[in-house]
Amino acid sequence: MAKKKRYLTATMPDGYVKTIGPTSAPFTHYWRIVAHLGGGRTEVFWGHAKSLREAEGKKAATADAARQRGWERYDFEVVALSESFG
Repeated sequence: MAKKKRYLTATMPDGYVKTIGPTSAPFTHYWRIVAHLGGGRTEVFWGHAKSLREAEGKKAATADAARQRGWERYDFEVVALSESFG
C-alpha cells in the first residue's frame, strides 16, 4: 500500500497561502519577512521552523538585517502550519 504524502500549509493574515511538501520534516511554523526597500520596492524572505520559539528567534536577526541593509521598515509574521495528507 502506498504511503500518503504529508503537506504543510500556512495561511497568512493577508490571505497568502504557502504549501510545503511533500515532507516528513517536523516543521510547525512558517515565518515571513516583507522588507520595504524604498521607492515602493519590497523583498520577501520566508522559511519554516520546528517550533514557535525558533520562528520568533528570527525577529532579532531581522532587526539587525534591516539596519545593515537600510530597509525603510519591515513586517515580520509567524503562523502555525496545518497538516494534510494527499
